[in-house]
Amino acid sequence: MTGRTFLDVGCGSGLFSLAALRMGARVRSFDYDPDSVRAAEELRQEFAPHGDWSIQRASILDADFVQELDQADIVYSWGVLHHTGNLWAAMEATCGLVAPGGKLYLSIYNDQGTESRIWMSVKRRYNTSGDVTRRLLIAGSLLYLGRHYPLSVARRLARRVRGSATGTLPRRRGMSRSHDLVDWVGGYPFEVAAPEQIFSFCRERGFELRYLKTCKGGIGCNEFLFTRGSTNGG
Repeated sequence: MTGRTFLDVGCGSGLFSLAALRMGARVRSFDYDPDSVRAAEELRQEFAPHGDWSIQRASILDADFVQELDQADIVYSWGVLHHTGNLWAAMEATCGLVAPGGKLYLSIYNDQGTESRIWMSVKRRYNTSGDVTRRLLIAGSLLYLGRHYPLSVARRLARRVRGSATGTLPRRRGMSRSHDLVDWVGGYPFEVAAPEQIFSFCRERGFELRYLKTCKGGIGCNEFLFTRGSTNGG
């Protein structure tokens, strides 16, 4: 990535921006959440105080801000745009920031139909309720999400008895299970999209799909890598 520009749309703690910087990219990051911006700033001060890395507090839905940004060789927005409150406007703005021939990395919540609508109601209620209701919603969500856990434990024990167990698998996410649960239940605004919706939207704007990893219809994000055509018109 040496010499390439990397734009982190919704940088969070800044870990991915730091990784891009260490791989040689010139990095620009922004996030709407002030705590995330502070975390990214602290990360930069500790690990890359002299790196080519700028960090701002801003929103992808701020048209004036987006217009001031240069197009980047790599635009990265991982688990962000579905929390803006206007997914497709955020997608439009993000696509426009990819330079001709550049790459777009996206992670967007999967549309599960009715279940997604129910989760949206839970998340909205969580964010408009007091402490007691929030605790009840967390407890109920834990019971629902963990309903298959006893069966998975039994399967692991059976494999261990047969001598086919390979040990404990690492967690796919870095945060603790308790923070992971609150992150899911409290994550609002919340929007979803089917893989074909994301594909069609980006193809109409001159992008070609290079990689797709779905969550197989379950809870979670579908992951996309697109490449933009050599001209803005595709």
